[in-house]
Amino acid sequence: GYFGGRLAQAGHDVRFLARGSNLEAIRAKGLQVKSPLGDFCIYPATVTDTIAELGTVDLVLICLKAWQVADILNDLHQIVHKDTWIIPLQNGVQIPNELHEGMKQGIVLGGLCRIFSMLEAPGVVYHKGIEPTIIYGEWLRPVSIKKEEVLQVFRSANITARFSDDIRVDMWNKFIGICTSGLLAVTRTTYGECRELPQTRILMTELMQEIRDVGMQAGIHLKPDVVERCMEAIDAYPHSATSSLTRDVWEGKPSEIEYQNGSVVRLGLQYGVPTPVNAFIYHCILPMEQKARQK
Repeated sequence: GYFGGRLAQAGHDVRFLARGSNLEAIRAKGLQVKSPLGDFCIYPATVTDTIAELGTVDLVLICLKAWQVADILNDLHQIVHKDTWIIPLQNGVQIPNELHEGMKQGIVLGGLCRIFSMLEAPGVVYHKGIEPTIIYGEWLRPVSIKKEEVLQVFRSANITARFSDDIRVDMWNKFIGICTSGLLAVTRTTYGECRELPQTRILMTELMQEIRDVGMQAGIHLKPDVVERCMEAIDAYPHSATSSLTRDVWEGKPSEIEYQNGSVVRLGLQYGVPTPVNAFIYHCILPMEQKARQK
């Protein structure tokens, strides 16, 4: 909502996909964005709940939860052409492969975003903190066309953006930090509370060290101090900040746990790396996840 809103504010032809009360609110009142960088409203906004109605597009930002991406693959074929860029912004490191395997045409890239935001009310996006950033790069095929064009599109909307030389490293750097969301969910703490208590700070560090070890065994060229740099970033988060996975678990909603700590556990088994902290968090949340999906 935030990134699409900024692109629309800059005058680009942006078409939104939304559902339920969110869809109706955007139709009636436009997309409203509250942000320390300036509030704004996109009205009228081009919005639908049917992918085919979006028409053929040149750039797709996939902003669903990771576990929802598989549900849109068949419909996504209807709006892309051979040169359409598809940039997933989900947490985790698996989605580009899923998209690449499921898409018959279009150019799948790896991608990530950095932002603290939430849906404050239907049609109202609240950007709470962190400089909104999109990082993307080549996945399984090289790209030469549109590299500078897409970068200028983001920058024209005052979105910090970067074409990555190694998007896998960038995604794993984020993955290491974002998987602390499960620890917040289990301990019912904010980032500030979790990092300040010595015992949970140790758990947070051990959790990230496990992911670093898995990534390095998987051939990801992570820097030796990646955990320290992730902790420095977490120390700079607003004290009251939480993540979407944390809030989903607290609220009894389906979450991205399979694509975060669950992925760490499975990759650890694949590469022979012990992941006891991530396994504990994953196994604690799993019963709640199963209940949430039965609703």
